[in-house]
Amino acid sequence: MKNRIVVSLVLSMLSMSPAIAQEDVPQEGVKVGKMSVLRKLVPTGALEGQAAQQYLQTMQDAQSKKALAPDNNPQVIRLRAIAKKIIPYALPWNDRAKDWKWEVNLLGSSQINAYCMPGGKIAFYTGILDTLKLTDDEVAIVMGHEIAHALREHGAERAGKSIAANLLVKGAALFAEYKGYDGRMVAGAGSAGANLAMLKFSRDDESEADVVGLDIAARAGYDPRAGVALWQKMGYVNKNSPPKWLSTHPAGTDRINEIRKHFPEVLPLYAKAKNVDLASLPPYKSNVKVIPDVR
Repeated sequence: MKNRIVVSLVLSMLSMSPAIAQEDVPQEGVKVGKMSVLRKLVPTGALEGQAAQQYLQTMQDAQSKKALAPDNNPQVIRLRAIAKKIIPYALPWNDRAKDWKWEVNLLGSSQINAYCMPGGKIAFYTGILDTLKLTDDEVAIVMGHEIAHALREHGAERAGKSIAANLLVKGAALFAEYKGYDGRMVAGAGSAGANLAMLKFSRDDESEADVVGLDIAARAGYDPRAGVALWQKMGYVNKNSPPKWLSTHPAGTDRINEIRKHFPEVLPLYAKAKNVDLASLPPYKSNVKVIPDVR
């Protein structure tokens, strides 16, 4: 019973942290609130410097294995062209982003993966392009999502939450020992609860990145409805995903529903970027026959 109380205390204190926030976000388009102040527990720019070094090392390793696509690779040219259109619309989300040294590279790997490190270091794997047969709109959705993680400083936020959780668990263990209970058992129970809380925060980060990414892509002239087709494609190749409550990513159906919920906010941005009337937008057509048109 006492262990459950400690776990509940840790979870409740962690869940309060997103309410303490800073930085405004664009007023037009999607609304996601402000960034958690817990990211401030990590020194400003610390993760960006570490990310730049790690990214450089990753690119050097890939080059030594002939897995780094050259600048004249058609897919590299394509990715960088999409990034060039997207990045200007990413800058309003984070004042630091205008000073980032943005990079986009392509790695030869069967992994269905892409990422944007803190500081604007973007990498795509050939596996995600080839396996999912991504259209330009779908690439923009993936890229917008990954850029959104960096813009919203989710890495620093998670690091800050981890620091806070560890401090809370240690504090609870010390308090338990002071009261005559087994501090190690309390610490173990508290750590388990904190780990589950961090998984939930990661799922929240993924959902927020989806929404911010839709906004950025739509402003750049990419159809946000491609997000639905993208996750339907993902569903075909990711049938053995872990249970939702133990995954850092929202379930596919939940993700699609959340994307659809924000169509009223992002479709006008897309129509404006294409200079067409919202009512005249044709449905989004996937390049895979089993994926239905998205309206």
